[in-house]
Amino acid sequence: MVTTIDDLVERAREGVHRPRAREAYQAQLDGALLVDIRPAAQRAAEGEIPGSLIIERNVLEWRLDPTGSHRIPEASGYDVEVVVVCSEGYASSLAAASLRELGLHRATDLDGGFVGWAAAGLPTRQGG
Repeated sequence: MVTTIDDLVERAREGVHRPRAREAYQAQLDGALLVDIRPAAQRAAEGEIPGSLIIERNVLEWRLDPTGSHRIPEASGYDVEVVVVCSEGYASSLAAASLRELGLHRATDLDGGFVGWAAAGLPTRQGG
């Protein structure tokens, strides 16, 4: 049996609460890490979320593994709330599932991605 990308995304989302834009914004205000995994060209074209951490997808697990030698200071433990952001909320579902496999049990992703955030009228800035 072949697994499709749709199957992988569906499995990654099973039993996981995925906040929409306004809820993710409140989580960020309350101290959650909003982690933007989009590549630089996409951020430049679409914009960025002020206060989000920019960690491109190819190094995400290395930067957020609390026991890793390449972690960022914010990766202080397994209880850190992480909301992963991509453009529309698909790649971020897979990335959040990978973080949960590392033990970051509060990792989730933004339902609707950056596009949904911007459409909700939440703060954005020009990407750089």
